[in-house]
Amino acid sequence: MDFTFTEEQQAAVEAARAVFADVAPDGVPSPALTPGAVADGFDRPLWGRLAACDLLGLVLAEEHGGAGLDTIALCLVLREAARVLARVPLLEHCATAMAVQAHGSRELAAALLPGAGRGSLVLTAAAHGRTGHDPAELAVTARRDGAGWALDGMQTAVPWAHDADWIAVPAHTGEGDAVLALLPRTAQGLVLADQYSTSGERLAELTLSGVRVPDAHLIEDRGAWEHLRQLLATGTCALALGLGESVLTMTSQYTGKREQFGFPVATFQAVAVQAADRYIDLRAMEVTLWQAAWRLDAATGGAGGPLPSAGDVAVAKIWASEGVRRVVQTAQHLHGGFGADTDYPLHRYHAWAKQLELQLGPAAAHEEALGDLLAAHPLG
Repeated sequence: MDFTFTEEQQAAVEAARAVFADVAPDGVPSPALTPGAVADGFDRPLWGRLAACDLLGLVLAEEHGGAGLDTIALCLVLREAARVLARVPLLEHCATAMAVQAHGSRELAAALLPGAGRGSLVLTAAAHGRTGHDPAELAVTARRDGAGWALDGMQTAVPWAHDADWIAVPAHTGEGDAVLALLPRTAQGLVLADQYSTSGERLAELTLSGVRVPDAHLIEDRGAWEHLRQLLATGTCALALGLGESVLTMTSQYTGKREQFGFPVATFQAVAVQAADRYIDLRAMEVTLWQAAWRLDAATGGAGGPLPSAGDVAVAKIWASEGVRRVVQTAQHLHGGFGADTDYPLHRYHAWAKQLELQLGPAAAHEEALGDLLAAHPLG
């Protein structure tokens, strides 16, 4: 087996590092000191630089102006973005574009994907349902209405919805089928209400009242929503990994300089053991992330496995949701009171980590889902 990344994937990482090199994690007001959102929208100048470096079209086919790379390449770039807490809808935008490319009609792909690759169109997705705990596709109903569809329902905590041009909304038809609708943010009957994340970003609660959707903008492929859901989950694991690696690096640098009893605290056994445990967490997060990303691409290409790709995604989510929490908690502990100083960026990473943990959901739920998959697909 060859576990090295391809030249194209490594080139994407190098381009991302160059773009993110000048991004300051504390470039906006602290979420601990700011009521409401830390900023009105995402980082548009950074978005422009990502577009100029062709990173927004990384996963799009050449016919749409993209580079034709895969989920692993996207996760590598997301990992770099999380290291500096980059405030851009990179995950939601690229995952939605991938779902449209794989499952949408030629008409829909031609209408959205070239602009998405250039960054002139911004895409996002509603993935948290009505409460954040129920399946997102059950929160909205889609019914036939003349030549198109009508959507009714609600979606909560939709990231970057106020800034997006198009929003992917999962829905159910009442017959057990999940569909995926692409809605313009200005669609009649679509109302956005402000919500705020733990990290201080502006989210939106979507209320849909008879929103009309033409056939061309609704993807009936039964695998479209599941594919997008798994892409979003895997990308969130990549964000958790990048954030955790930055936090452990900060902790290593701090404990290497902070002295107690005349010695750097990093030389104390109790400190070294805790840091080592968190390093193990990060390596487990990394290997399960690449397994999930690889399986997603293999499944899209028609390759099977002993379990559906949802099993690999569940394992990655188990490690990411638990691991990112343990990494930031240990970092706060080893920094002492300095970790809570709002002039030091660790508290921002802690807030972002908590938001990612909430998005991923509890590890126990993913363990139960994995158990159900194992029961339904006995390993011979």
